[in-house]
Order: sequence, then C-alpha cells, then structure tokens
Amino acid sequence: MGRAFEYRKATKLKRWGNMARVFTKLGKQITIAVKEGGADPDTNPRLRVLIQQAKKENMPKENVERAIKKATSKDEADYKEMVYEGYGPNGIAIVVETATDNPTRTVANVRSYFNKFGGSLGTSGSLQFIFDHKCVFKIAPKDGVALDDLELELIDYGVDEVAEDDDAIILYGDFASYASIQKHLEEGGFEIFSAEFERIPHDLKTLDEEQRAQVSKLLEKIEDDEDVQNVFHNMLED
Repeated sequence: MGRAFEYRKATKLKRWGNMARVFTKLGKQITIAVKEGGADPDTNPRLRVLIQQAKKENMPKENVERAIKKATSKDEADYKEMVYEGYGPNGIAIVVETATDNPTRTVANVRSYFNKFGGSLGTSGSLQFIFDHKCVFKIAPKDGVALDDLELELIDYGVDEVAEDDDAIILYGDFASYASIQKHLEEGGFEIFSAEFERIPHDLKTLDEEQRAQVSKLLEKIEDDEDVQNVFHNMLED
C-alpha cells in the first residue's frame, strides 16, 4: 500500500464524527454540484455519485431534495468553494476547504483560528508544493475481479493506487482524472460508495505529544466551523 492510503489511515479528523456534520457537508456538495451541472442525475455525474453517497450515509431523502431545491432557487445565496492555506504551530502545513455563502465572514473566521492557536494564514497556492490533489473513490468489491487486475485495468483511466479498506476498495487518482474514472466504474457495473477529493502530503512531519496537542487544538477549532468542508495537514498522527 502506498503513501496515499497510509496517510488516509493515519488521519482521523472529526469532520465525519457525527451524522449532522455529514449531512451538512453532503448537502452543500449536492447544491454546488447542481449549480455546476444541473439537477438531473442522469446528465450530472457528480450529482449522481453524491446522491448514492447520501443513501449510503442514510441521509434522509428530504435533505437531498432540499439541497437540490436550494441550488435552483433564485432566493437562496450561492455557495462558493474557497480554499485557505497556512501554517499551524510547529510548522505544520494546513489546507482548509470551505463552502460558504459569505467568503468575507469565512476568511475572517479562518484567519482568527490560525492567529489564536499560533499559526498564520498564507496566500492562495502557497502550499501546492506540499500536497498532491487526488480524487478518491470508495467502491464495493466485485466478484471475480482481483485487486491486482483491477489496478492494471484502471491505470489507463488515471488511477495510480488501489487498496483494500474493510469491506471496500479505495482508488486514488489524479484530480483531473475524476470524470474518466467515474465513467469507467459506472460502465463496468461497480457500485460507488463515495467519490471525494483529498490532498495528500508528500512528507508527514513527526511531532512530540505536546506539539501534536497544540496542532490538534487548531484543527479541531477549524473543523467546528460550519463553512468548513475538509481540512488537510502534514502532521503524522498516532
């Protein structure tokens, strides 16, 4: 198993720790997907996967319908996807992905978290050299398809790492390969549990227990913000 999967196993952030946060995150993603590609899942691949993921997470149907309606309503403010980058205590690189209807509020909040907990917010793109932007698919195993054969099959579509995790298979590919990977999986009859984007650090930074606690306080504060969708960092966790 490669670097991406090991990082995923090592990162135990709280953003998926409760059902309400999961539903809020998926709801915003559905709204954004509809804004970008329309409300018909048959013609909007991103929306199609998100609806499947919502079912997997037991998200109520009315929540999904509300998120779609929000995207088509002229009375609702649009969500904007904003990415903030900075350094936390002890030089830990942190990328914060948000979906917000008020970027001014969100950037002020994020900056205040960094400042309060001994970090500093940087400029956009300043951490690109530290992280690889990946698409990550979680799919169901398929009878008669070996993991090695699946990996060879998917290399041509942009997948560069395949791993098993509990009762699922995790596929990692280049950010730009998302559409081609999804199309191939759907045409091949694979059940897609989820499809997300992650930022995988090139190198994880080792800290002692006290230093990790300092960084964790900042990460927890950021993740508690309702506008925050994902937080990525390069701290090695136990």
